[in-house]
Amino acid sequence: ASRTDAGICYRVELADFHAHLYRITLTVAKPAAMQRLSLPVWIPGSYLVREFSKNLQRLQARQRSRLRPLLQVDKNTWDVTCDPERPLELKYEVYALDNSVRTAWLDQERAFFNGTSLFLQVHGQGAQPHRLDLPANKSVPDWKLATSLSPIKVNRRGFGSYLALDYDELVDSPVEMGNFWSGRFLVCGVRHRLVVAGAAPGFDGERLL
Repeated sequence: ASRTDAGICYRVELADFHAHLYRITLTVAKPAAMQRLSLPVWIPGSYLVREFSKNLQRLQARQRSRLRPLLQVDKNTWDVTCDPERPLELKYEVYALDNSVRTAWLDQERAFFNGTSLFLQVHGQGAQPHRLDLPANKSVPDWKLATSLSPIKVNRRGFGSYLALDYDELVDSPVEMGNFWSGRFLVCGVRHRLVVAGAAPGFDGERLL
């Protein structure tokens, strides 16, 4: 498979800063006839049971212009009856107002999320490549974006398309957006990048390096 040949694609838009809403579009190129999707109840490195699904709303499934019925199996799992010959598109929103390292945040000053808060898992397809599209928002033209995912095509501020080798890599790669400070350094020939969100004006990060 090529770097852009991902059968699963997530598009994350900054939908409403005041209401703290991300809008996600998930496209599954080859769904199962009965496709199961779920939001995790865990996050890498912190395995207490979480209820991320309480922030997911307005979930809809379509194939072309036709709505597909969604059956909620439990609080974080859904089944969709599909035509397996056509791509499946799901649209939903996620409320993000938890200013911690575990979940998601969105306001006019900063955006941050872990994939376990935003990305429905496509059961049976977790091992294939996943693409993440992060378009820039015109209302915050000075924002930058940082993530550890491999870029496919991004602009100089980091917005664009990224690739994860599988679902596990996708949700283990947080995304930070805003006016953060960023520095780079080498350790034993390995390149590192350090991002400081909310750095005070005049912050001299070079002293950390």
